[in-house]
Amino acid sequence: MLDNIALQPQQRYNGVFTLIIINLGFYILDHILQLPLERLYLNHHHPEWYQFVTSLFCHASWQHLSGNLFFLYLFGKLIEEQEGASGVVISYLICGIGANIMSWLLQSGYFSSLGASGAVFGLFSVSVLIRLSWDWRRLLEVLILGQFVLIQVIQETQQLGQADGINRVAHLGGAFIGVLLVLSLLHITKNTGTK
Repeated sequence: MLDNIALQPQQRYNGVFTLIIINLGFYILDHILQLPLERLYLNHHHPEWYQFVTSLFCHASWQHLSGNLFFLYLFGKLIEEQEGASGVVISYLICGIGANIMSWLLQSGYFSSLGASGAVFGLFSVSVLIRLSWDWRRLLEVLILGQFVLIQVIQETQQLGQADGINRVAHLGGAFIGVLLVLSLLHITKNTGTK
């Protein structure tokens, strides 16, 4: 009976796992080997250009890293299924850097930001919007994923300004950049006639 079923090759998710390994590597260097990586965190008072990228891979604690890797894995796989390894890596970087820029522009002070949360919130947006289609299965996916993303964005908005050490501006910035990224790509493909 199983002989009649055509098995499709297994997707490897190289982009997602590459991002996960990089995040884990930075965590090991920072927290286990205790190398001085604080200079890689985004310094809001006087940032270096590279900190807008490196801070996306640094995390304050195992819990911080674990939560981000969980959502990176789930939502990153959805993007990689549709857009390939480069699509998820580029989305992660664009959303994360955009989130860091927005956070830096909107929040001044003597503190640092770190973590993949802004990039992950961007992946939330991208994963939902790239699935929009008139196919009923895709619409159901968008409803399921979209309600989760919308709840996260609403909660982050309601908690803006809380002094709990969570950079909600970066979270919301990442989600916003993810929307802009997909809309920009749709506009470009519409005008060039490519898919």
